[in-house]
Amino acid sequence: QVQLVESGGGLVQAGGSLRLSCATSERTFVGYSMGWFRQAPEKQRELVATITAFGTTYYADFVKGRFTISRDNAKKTMYLQMNSLNAEDTAVYYCAVRPGSTWDYWGQGTQVTVSS
Repeated sequence: QVQLVESGGGLVQAGGSLRLSCATSERTFVGYSMGWFRQAPEKQRELVATITAFGTTYYADFVKGRFTISRDNAKKTMYLQMNSLNAEDTAVYYCAVRPGSTWDYWGQGTQVTVSS
């Protein structure tokens, strides 16, 4: 069964940093686009950043300059380095994989809480 496991979430003060990881169980994922999403309480899930199999990245405007997405295909792991965190970044963060045109595989999520 396909598995995506996020880790690295936690409680951090405003201005601090966290690094999220998303470990995959499938070697074939190295050929797919991967991404990070987040969902704050009573808000819709939103796209944070994506990275293609070739390393091309995309960032939502609200994280540009603060977050960095990366992947290590040898380790089958994707990362999200989050700097200059603020209270609005508080959310459950999910990683996902897009084999084709849709995000078909999702992790269970990891909580990020930023205290102001």
